[in-house]
Amino acid sequence: MSIYDTLNPMQKEAVLHTEGPLLILAGAGSGKTRVLTHRVAYLIDEKGVNPWNILAITFTNKAAGEMRDRVDKLVGFGAESIWVSTFHSTCVRILRRYIEYLGYSANFTIYDGDDQKTLMKQVFKTLDVDTKQFKERAVLGAISSAKDKLVEPEEFLLNAGQDFRLKRIGEIYKEYQKQLRGNNALDFDDLIVKTVELFQNSPEALNYYQERFKYIMVDEYQDTNQAQFKLISLLAAKYKNLCVVGDDDQSIYRFRGADIENILSFENAFPGARVIKLEENYRSTKNILNAANGVIRNNRGRKDKTLWTANEAGAFIQFRQFDTARDEADFVARQLRDSGFSYQDQAVLYRTNAQSRLIEERCIFYNVPYRLVGGVNFYQRREIKDILAYLKTIANGVDDLSVLRIINVPKRGIGATTMGRVTAFASEHGMSLYAALTEARMIPGLGKAAEKIGKFIGQMEGYRAMALSESFRIRELIEGILDETGYREELEAEGEIEAQTRLENIEELVNKAVSYEEDSEHPTLDEFLEQVALVADIDSMDESEERVTLMTLHSAKGLEFSKVYLAGMEDGLFPSMMSINADDRTELEEERRLCYVGITRAKQELVMTSARQRMVNGETHYCKPSRFVEEVPRELLEEERLEPALSGFVRPSAKAGSDGENGRLPWNQSSGGSARTSLFGKGYNAYASRSAVTASGRQGSVSGSLVFGKAFSVQKAASLDYGPGDRVAHVKFGSGTVKEVKDGGKDFEVTVEFDTAGQKKMFASFAKLKKLQA
Repeated sequence: MSIYDTLNPMQKEAVLHTEGPLLILAGAGSGKTRVLTHRVAYLIDEKGVNPWNILAITFTNKAAGEMRDRVDKLVGFGAESIWVSTFHSTCVRILRRYIEYLGYSANFTIYDGDDQKTLMKQVFKTLDVDTKQFKERAVLGAISSAKDKLVEPEEFLLNAGQDFRLKRIGEIYKEYQKQLRGNNALDFDDLIVKTVELFQNSPEALNYYQERFKYIMVDEYQDTNQAQFKLISLLAAKYKNLCVVGDDDQSIYRFRGADIENILSFENAFPGARVIKLEENYRSTKNILNAANGVIRNNRGRKDKTLWTANEAGAFIQFRQFDTARDEADFVARQLRDSGFSYQDQAVLYRTNAQSRLIEERCIFYNVPYRLVGGVNFYQRREIKDILAYLKTIANGVDDLSVLRIINVPKRGIGATTMGRVTAFASEHGMSLYAALTEARMIPGLGKAAEKIGKFIGQMEGYRAMALSESFRIRELIEGILDETGYREELEAEGEIEAQTRLENIEELVNKAVSYEEDSEHPTLDEFLEQVALVADIDSMDESEERVTLMTLHSAKGLEFSKVYLAGMEDGLFPSMMSINADDRTELEEERRLCYVGITRAKQELVMTSARQRMVNGETHYCKPSRFVEEVPRELLEEERLEPALSGFVRPSAKAGSDGENGRLPWNQSSGGSARTSLFGKGYNAYASRSAVTASGRQGSVSGSLVFGKAFSVQKAASLDYGPGDRVAHVKFGSGTVKEVKDGGKDFEVTVEFDTAGQKKMFASFAKLKKLQA
């Protein structure tokens, strides 16, 4: 039997369609990587395409690595000639060969986020930018957004018109690019932009790669921005054999510049394109998929498709509402411990990084081991950045940022005043900082510092000679830096546990260098620095470690877990208040796609949780369950909700009867009378989950422990004796001014700006506010 006979009909159709533009709409868990790798094998084995004429691009090193492994196993001989890499890695390889056409040298440095911030500080200083009006991070964001759209500084300034703020950002952008070029450096956005610029200005370079890559495949196409779209369009323009794979329902990176129109309008951009849908899911249960379909069908800006699976129905979707965020975190941590799944098979996903704190605390309390994705990246740690700055200076002597970082690390007695004179000398003579340092004895006013600089330069030149030798090893270079500069000695002298941790981190960097040299046929310092620069948080996640994964929903894309918890399912948090209040639907639809991604990470079980009150920026906010929870079909949910006056739950031990009608029933619809009274007696509140009351309306038997407490007596007032603008007093928060009063149905919701406690939202029956006389 052929390997292609193992594919389902739509997968096979996608593999066999090799000529012309092709859009594969691949739903979550539909086997898209399998399709891509089999397509590569088919091109080589059946169509006779040379392996070096194939380019496969994806977004993360992790995804590229997985694809590379699978291609190698399928294709065998010649597989190493296929380019399988990320957008950025692809562009680096192209630019190393041709960037001199753009006036850069081939040993350019790649600046990461910290490098960009450092450079922007210098730009602000050069242009005397008012840091009260302009923040480095915001300006860098504006520049990145412009680059995503291929907008150069001159065009940015032209588009700014008379807008002072935009004009100033344009001036900063122009100077930022000038200093990047002066340092022979590119930031991550430049890797794409400069490759497009190269192809637009060098027919020779473009023709070379068009002939090289006659068959192009792009994964996660829904995440491409305008610059990436242009890059692919240029490469595919000659032979038009472009296959893109993606899912518009998983387009969640608009904030990074991703343009969903690239996939929605593919047929317009590439006339004659074929569209094939992969809708069979191999990952999740029927209930999980039906929940995902129920949510995403509320989006209007999408291509029509419906995921289905031959898998079993599986467990119901669990929804649990808690009084406080701490209660929610406590529940999740205990569930992680007691669920019966291994820790590495479970993940807690949330909308914002700030939500992890409470969950981390409760995991520690219950001895649940976890890994936090999105913490400090290994390569962003101070000691690692120091050693990398040494290596960058050795590889690229005109990188002023790296030189500035290490000139006095470890301490050499070369202070700010000295470096100020060196910097002025470099600027006056139009030379790099490193070149100026080599001329230290010619710089007036340096005194004894010139001798110290000379020693530093001597060491660096020695390392440069070492890097050029045939027996060069990066490990030996790092060890030499540690010992000869005194870096190791300075750390050891601190005698602190933190210092030992830093040394251990450097040892891990050495491990990385050794692994790189073992895996590379022709290892070079430039290539090693490229690999390090292109590593993302998610790529360093050790999946073999027996730990629960805590991460944001954005970080979870592309991953899967047996059991998933979606925490913080509240309107205002997820979806965010900004998306709810947006003028158009696009932001809310992106939030819904993010929810869809979260749901489809789960293979066997899915738990959604929310809190009725949550502390945000020091204020307690009262929240209702997310509209996305309400969009899950009711028959798929097993719930425990609070009501406004509620203090506990009924927690049944068994699922509902199998009568096929898994509906929810409010208390006042029970034909058995008042369930609240008949179950607990007068004065107590509880909520019976779907399991406790059958869909037919008969009061079901309740087995399991009851967790409840004495209820507050709530009686909604016919009216309030205060309103917006009135002064009121609260027994705990003191005096304040009423900002808003809403009729919430069961009670009035009152917003008060207290004089000392800040703004609070509360129910009138609980708050018992007293109106103050004017």
